[in-house]
Amino acid sequence: MKKKNILIWVLFFLIFFSIAQLFTKKSAPETPVPGAKVESLTITPSKKEFATGEEVIMAIKNNTTDQITIKSSCPKNPLRVLAWATDKFEERSVESKINCELSPDIVIKPDSETKVSYKYWNTALFGQIGRYKVEATFTPAAPIDSTKTVTQKTSEIYSSPEFTIAEAGFWRKTFRAALYQPIYNVLVLMISIAPGSDLGFAIILLTILIRLVLLIPSQHAIVSQRKMQELQPKLAEVRKKYAGNQERIAQETMALWKNHKVNPFSSCLPILVQFPVLIALFYVIQNGLNPDNINLVYGPLKNVDLTNVHTNFLGVLELTRMNTFVLPLIVGALQFAQLKLATAIKKKKDEKEPKTDEKKPGSEMDTANKMMTYVMPVMIAVFTASVPAGVGLYWGISTLFAIGQQVVANRPKRSEG
Repeated sequence: MKKKNILIWVLFFLIFFSIAQLFTKKSAPETPVPGAKVESLTITPSKKEFATGEEVIMAIKNNTTDQITIKSSCPKNPLRVLAWATDKFEERSVESKINCELSPDIVIKPDSETKVSYKYWNTALFGQIGRYKVEATFTPAAPIDSTKTVTQKTSEIYSSPEFTIAEAGFWRKTFRAALYQPIYNVLVLMISIAPGSDLGFAIILLTILIRLVLLIPSQHAIVSQRKMQELQPKLAEVRKKYAGNQERIAQETMALWKNHKVNPFSSCLPILVQFPVLIALFYVIQNGLNPDNINLVYGPLKNVDLTNVHTNFLGVLELTRMNTFVLPLIVGALQFAQLKLATAIKKKKDEKEPKTDEKKPGSEMDTANKMMTYVMPVMIAVFTASVPAGVGLYWGISTLFAIGQQVVANRPKRSEG
């Protein structure tokens, strides 16, 4: 296994998390002005500007010494949403066909902050470009004066700073149209045929479909990887023969690849194809399969009921939340098994051949192989623990499929006896 393969995988995860941070980047909270009055309740948008279709999230801070409870208005949207209309702000209110257990009372402990998401009302409320703000009505606890009489307090309205909804940029629009929306619709289709509208079975069906689409290129990648392993002794001879002459080594290496019809970059194709699928699936599961996203559903699927999607797979794995222990261990173990199988044939060949400098334990290649086999599963496990469990389920099933492919590819040919 070459060092560049390790770098490809490392680069893969760095790019994934960079894009994830780019799409979920939050603006820094505003610094209070010294000497300004501290409100009992402060409402702050997570960003000053949201793109159309982007999830709007509000941060509510309790600045009092008492617990604050804001009653749920489900199925209507939480808090009051005001949109600018010509010359003034006007209230907007919509209802969502969701299980109201997903939108409980907002409880904020003293001197604490909580997040309120509008993902179940997002498109209906913030689908148009413009200026918005959010308000909450709250009655602060009445203080007790020195005579032990309760001072009556009236309800007060607390308003957020204005924020805007702007037109989505080119790359966001391209991502939605080319990846997010198709993956979303395929997942909706799978939910419609999955037993009990189970999201877990839908993800498994989606994974199998994607792996079948990638079957030929991924099989070519496995064959190419095997040929690359078989070429290592010849490549070692080239490096030894032309030591110090990097230009000649590069020429001879290219000639070997051409003569043996090996494309060293073909093994990257399945990874590169799955990379955008992973990103799209990450946002599909994170943003939720809810009726507010009906605008993303293609015509024939608009009748699919998304109000009763079962997200607790087999009663033990909540797919919309992160699973930080069991699932990462399982996925990491599967990745380890797949990598061990990928190097199994090479080890058998090495046992039959004389030990060259590159095959000796502790050599650069041996170190690279061990690093790939033992470090990558840990990276995969960490990755799985940091995303919704549905994404981890996809990766685990995809790796299981790859293990099956590798077992088939590792079978000895008849000529090999």
